Amino acid sequence: MQFVTAGESHGPCLTAIVSGVPAGLAISESQINSDLSRRQSGYGRGGRQSIESDRVSITSGIRFGRTLGTPITLQVANDDWKNWSERMAVFGDAPSDLVREVTPRPGHADLVGALKNATDDCRNVLERSSARETAARVAAAGIAREFLAEMGVEVFSYVTRIGTAALREDDPMVAAPDYKPLDIELSEVRCPDQEASEHMINMIKVARAKGESLGGEFRVVACGLVAGLGGFDSGPARLTSQLGAALFSIPAIKGVEFGMGFEAASRYGSEVHDPITQTKKHGFSRSTNNAGGLEGGMTTGLPLIVTAAMKPIPTMANPLDTVNMDTMEVESASRERSDVCAVPAAAVVAEAEVAFVLANAYLRKFGSDNMTDIKASLASYKKRVLTQSR
Repeated sequence: MQFVTAGESHGPCLTAIVSGVPAGLAISESQINSDLSRRQSGYGRGGRQSIESDRVSITSGIRFGRTLGTPITLQVANDDWKNWSERMAVFGDAPSDLVREVTPRPGHADLVGALKNATDDCRNVLERSSARETAARVAAAGIAREFLAEMGVEVFSYVTRIGTAALREDDPMVAAPDYKPLDIELSEVRCPDQEASEHMINMIKVARAKGESLGGEFRVVACGLVAGLGGFDSGPARLTSQLGAALFSIPAIKGVEFGMGFEAASRYGSEVHDPITQTKKHGFSRSTNNAGGLEGGMTTGLPLIVTAAMKPIPTMANPLDTVNMDTMEVESASRERSDVCAVPAAAVVAEAEVAFVLANAYLRKFGSDNMTDIKASLASYKKRVLTQSR
């Protein structure tokens, strides 16, 4: 299963085409729209979210609510397009009063992209490098999430830190799978703890008053996975490398940890590795999950737990200094409508990326033509593994 996205931040729409989808998979338009809404939510979002009301439009690959096994096209309209139709026109001459973007933002793709593509207008770069593109990713991953649900897999996320305000957890590897999605979604910052949520909101309020932006951390959790997804025979086959690449593809993500993560570097091996257990009922398992559900690039059957760190958004109300590309003089960086903090939204995008990687791992393991054969293959594998584990 693969997807490609197209579209600019202020163009008519964002488009995603998903190929390699098995036939016979039930798709819920309302579920995709729910995920798009979650991507727009979170305390600290900016004015763009009040303009857009993201809804998916599916134009191919599905008939009567089920996939045909052919490419699926999904579109999300940009409501702000009406205000940009002249400045972002596909054809014709540029308006006489067009203002080029020549004051690139530190921390953004503006300058390096302009140098790479030999353009004197950063608008030609920032429109596509904008995080607005992730709406198409979330829409595309709705297909993967529906598939995973049929495999018995649930993927969710929650925020653990915004600035210095952090969620206190005695053992995240134990606590993470037990959080309730409803508790997470009821929080304005998508944190399952009310006290921590209040501290995070206060951090955002302070940052807004200062004209600043804030980053943070979040976790993505996948429950219900079978053991043995991924591979050990090569680097690209390892699920860790695939998940890492997917998460780092999200704008502003600067760090990714699996399970205990960097903490493992300061511990003895006996404090890190998960002892193997065995019972007649459940077969092989582990007594702990410090590895976060991955060993040797493959799933262990325990919950997958991944933590990611997001840097502060580069666009700020009080911008940093930059250099005007026309005059070569020092000026303040350009300002787009932007968020103070988008960590809760980034966590939803990360869910989408993780879901796509996991869906592909199932398809590689159990086939990809149609849901009937895939489910039969999965059932046979579960039976075989359990028998071998006794």
